[in-house]
Amino acid sequence: MKKKNRASAAASGSLLAAIGLFASLSALANKVDIVDVQVTPQGGGSYRFDVTLKHDDEGWDHYANKWQVLSPHGKLLGERVLLHPHVSEQPFTRSLGGVEIPAGLREVDVRAWDTVHGEGETMRVKLPAQ
Repeated sequence: MKKKNRASAAASGSLLAAIGLFASLSALANKVDIVDVQVTPQGGGSYRFDVTLKHDDEGWDHYANKWQVLSPHGKLLGERVLLHPHVSEQPFTRSLGGVEIPAGLREVDVRAWDTVHGEGETMRVKLPAQ
C-alpha cells in the first residue's frame, strides 16, 4: 500500500507542476508583444512614434490599453492610451507625435501594457538623427 501512495503522490505532484507550468506559459502568452517601432524626427527634439502591437485582445475585460516611450532611466516621455480593444485587428499600429526627447539621448524604451497583466514587453529603440 505504501508504494501505491508514494506513486500516487508523485503522479499528483507531477500533475500539479504541469498545471503550474501551463498556467505560467498561458499568462506569458497573453502579454502584449511589440512587433515594430518606427521613429520619425519632427524637428526641435520632437519625434513621432508608430508602434505596432500584437495581443490576444478578448474584449473590454482584457486588451492592450497603452504603450509608453521612456528614457533609458525610466522617465516617462510620452504615452499613447488605447481606448478600446482590437479583437479583430491584429497586429495593429497606432501613432504618437510630438514626443519631446531630451538632448543627448540616442535611444529610448517603448513599453506596452494590457488591462490584465499590466506591464508587457519593452523594446529599446535607437533614435534617428534630427
